[in-house]
Amino acid sequence: MRAAWPDPRLRARDAFEVNAYMLAVIALHGLPPKGCRLASYPNHHDFGTYRTLVLHIDDEADPAVAAYAEAVEEGLSSWISACFSPPVEYDGCVATVPRRKHSELVIGALLVSRPRPDGTFAIPDFERVHTNLTAAFPEAAEAARTRLAA
Repeated sequence: MRAAWPDPRLRARDAFEVNAYMLAVIALHGLPPKGCRLASYPNHHDFGTYRTLVLHIDDEADPAVAAYAEAVEEGLSSWISACFSPPVEYDGCVATVPRRKHSELVIGALLVSRPRPDGTFAIPDFERVHTNLTAAFPEAAEAARTRLAA
């Protein structure tokens, strides 16, 4: 018999963190092309269940799918590389979720990576992150623009 996380809040936190990771991968690499998709995958073992981000590939022969798979293979070097703040902060064994909505993580990354008033970006990678997130999440992009205008 396999154990489950004893506390539903832990399961929810783990699901939140892996979904935030998926958003950060999208920030760096864009939405997956047709023929593949990112998904959270549960891994069951004797000490509970943890989640992993996986790329499901339907069409291995498609060059766009192969290029995307290669790009996301190594994952993130850090949350900062995708302009994200860590979705879960750990202090020893205590975990805190500072922003409880994924949309707030995306809006935060859009605000961090935003262009200057002249349309240029402070760091070249900001343009890629900002472009990918704006294309993938237009509602969050509009919310970020509204906050900047306020």
